[in-house]
Amino acid sequence: MASKEANEPKAYAGEGITVTYDTGRCLHAARCVSGLPEVFDSGKRPWIQPDGAAPERVAEVVRRCPSGALQYRLAGGPQEEGDRPTGVERSSLGQLFLRGELSVTTPDGVAHRETRVVLCACGVSGNQPYCDHSGACGKG
Repeated sequence: MASKEANEPKAYAGEGITVTYDTGRCLHAARCVSGLPEVFDSGKRPWIQPDGAAPERVAEVVRRCPSGALQYRLAGGPQEEGDRPTGVERSSLGQLFLRGELSVTTPDGVAHRETRVVLCACGVSGNQPYCDHSGACGKG
């Protein structure tokens, strides 16, 4: 399977919050679209409009994203903080869902600060160690 482009996440800046989106990490759980359609609308361009709701509400919905494809930073504030204690769940297909204060090292040896990730269990993902639904562990 061809690997996804390792692009920098795209930033969508609003008055009180900036939301970033990493297309290579998105597993299309759609918790953003169903949780706050006035901000997250795949039929609009740009599809993320952070000023469509109060910054705290946008942050709340972003934190629902299981893969960490969506992240946020409140204006004048720190980056999103991870859950404490860190939690790990295994899906029936073997994927690992992690939430917390995480450090994930990619195959290039770079450690990334994370708060939410879905890690590949089958070894087929083109975006290792993150699951991209290209292998058996993403077919559920």
